[in-house]
Amino acid sequence: MPHGAIGVIVLAAGESSRLGRPKQSLPFASGTLLGHAVAQALAAGLGPVIVVLGAGADALRAEVPTGAHVVLNAGWREGMASSIRTGVRALAEGWPEAAAAIIMTCDQPHVSADLLRGLAQAWESGCAVVAASRYGGTLGVPALFARELWPELLALQGDRGAKAVIARHADRARVIEFPGGEVDVDTEEDWRRLQRSGADR
Repeated sequence: MPHGAIGVIVLAAGESSRLGRPKQSLPFASGTLLGHAVAQALAAGLGPVIVVLGAGADALRAEVPTGAHVVLNAGWREGMASSIRTGVRALAEGWPEAAAAIIMTCDQPHVSADLLRGLAQAWESGCAVVAASRYGGTLGVPALFARELWPELLALQGDRGAKAVIARHADRARVIEFPGGEVDVDTEEDWRRLQRSGADR
């Protein structure tokens, strides 16, 4: 697979209704959750990094590191599927040579560049159409989808994420263990728990 053939799509369009404030802007590491997620995607060096913004996009643009491409999901209220469609469409139209897409969210603080590279390597080493992360007894994102599966991603509706596509092709999936992958930030308690763990430093 040629270098740069894998795009990374960072989903960051939600309004964080359960948290009550933009999770994207929560302080993490030396910046914010959003900035950290995008920095890891860029550091992986796999190809274009597309950041899907929606709610509060004007304020969040400044938190996106240089080198990433911002796209706006005007229909972010429809749910996560609309952001997946927006990101995949932007990748397909802007980089027609892309052979695969990694989909990740901005609120899994333990995602690393090494994990993303591991997904790419797992996919490149076999005949898989999916490379997914395993944590908490399930398969989920970050996950890589070969281009042949993009029509299925573009068909997602509502609040359905990419897990349905992963499950549908589990027999042709490669799996990467992701310790800490079950940690995400949806509520104030999630945020306090992350702070207590010291992972935000």
